[in-house]
Amino acid sequence: MSARALLYVAATKKSAKNTLYMHCNVKPGASKNREGIASVHDEAVEICVAAQAREGEANKAVIKILSEALDLPKSDLQITQGLKSRNKTVAVVGSWVNSDEEECLRRARVHLDNAVNDS
Repeated sequence: MSARALLYVAATKKSAKNTLYMHCNVKPGASKNREGIASVHDEAVEICVAAQAREGEANKAVIKILSEALDLPKSDLQITQGLKSRNKTVAVVGSWVNSDEEECLRRARVHLDNAVNDS
């Protein structure tokens, strides 16, 4: 069974906020004109970053790219798994994640698909 690229988790007693988890495959060291969201598959969101994978540079670039693509502040995004890996899980919280699951997943998919087409 493959992981889903986008996973919505509703608020619980332990976590008061709804959260959208995004599974990302990151390709560091890409050319500057290839930087951005390369594709969105059922398994993962492919992201190319020009930054090298050292001292957290690529991680910062991933947050910046997703922030721009989703039109959310960087503070609403956090890498929760894979800080030293190309496979990362990014948690998204914030205003539009508080909508119902179907609306949140639809909105995220539209923003990501638009970011692929813009690059």
